[in-house]
Amino acid sequence: MHFQNDLLLKAAKAETTQRTPVWLMRQAGRILPEYRKVRAIAKDFKTLVKTPELAAEVTIQPVDILGVDAAIIFSDILVIPEAMGLNYEMEESKGPVFPKCIMSPADLSGIHVAQAEELHYVLDAIKLTKRQLNGRVPLIGFSGAPWTIFSYMVEGGGSKTFSKAKKMLYTQPEFSHRLLTMITESTINYLKGQITAGADIVQIFDSWAGILSPEQYAEFSLKYIARICDAIDNAPTIVFAKGAYFAREEMNKLHCQVIGMDWNMDIQESRKMMPDKILQGNLDPCALYGSLDDVKRETRKMIDAFGPRRHIANLGHGLYPDIEVDKVKCFIDTVKEYSSSAR
Repeated sequence: MHFQNDLLLKAAKAETTQRTPVWLMRQAGRILPEYRKVRAIAKDFKTLVKTPELAAEVTIQPVDILGVDAAIIFSDILVIPEAMGLNYEMEESKGPVFPKCIMSPADLSGIHVAQAEELHYVLDAIKLTKRQLNGRVPLIGFSGAPWTIFSYMVEGGGSKTFSKAKKMLYTQPEFSHRLLTMITESTINYLKGQITAGADIVQIFDSWAGILSPEQYAEFSLKYIARICDAIDNAPTIVFAKGAYFAREEMNKLHCQVIGMDWNMDIQESRKMMPDKILQGNLDPCALYGSLDDVKRETRKMIDAFGPRRHIANLGHGLYPDIEVDKVKCFIDTVKEYSSSAR
């Protein structure tokens, strides 16, 4: 497909670009008043995720309003456990909650390896979004990493310690690997389905990578991410593992093109540890609480540290809902202007 703006795809393939491409995690979200209007129509979060017309609308809003170089499909990482047979609810004050958790091998009989078609509403949203974007920018698909999904399925929601999920790794490693394998196979099916539906590039989010020890991360997370990366061969892949600074040398061996970095990962050190990868990131989202001059200064500092090549600009985590739109726009505009002049 011919794109009016293909900066992200070119950068992901290590091709020269006239400036650094920029997009943001959680860019289609609560910072935009336009998103909140659509969210009010949908009544609740899951209805918004499961209504392709509305999901497509909020996916495209940041392209129109913020000027990002890519859209990312509006969805949630927890659609995978739901497709596997474990329903979740999204509570306004608490976030995701699973009424039933996976506690023992007996619970595996109630879930199955999901097929892409079971997530047809996401695939339909991708097809619709692609039509409406009409080649303006690429569309990013995504999934959660198996360990992060496992954490939610065992804990029943978010957690400060994820002690139930970690306990399972220590006390029932064989069972843990069985569940992680089911999640991995479901995720491969899902990401392949997204690419077939029109996603141009996909990102794997390992939100809870940083709560594991290096040894456990290697055994219970990274090898499953590697399996997914090995299976995806018809679109570039981004791996974002928050807090996994200890695994960077191993991440350099993954069959993916781009590694997303959080703000705790030193840029120069990461370049040395991951010389084969395009790096994405990694401004602290809290930097956007500063004045416009502060945002410009911190953004330029980040661009200088990464240099003009092999970089996709982003934050080191998703946008927080109370960050002001003009600060986000300032970040994006500064990346565009400053990286153009740096070449």
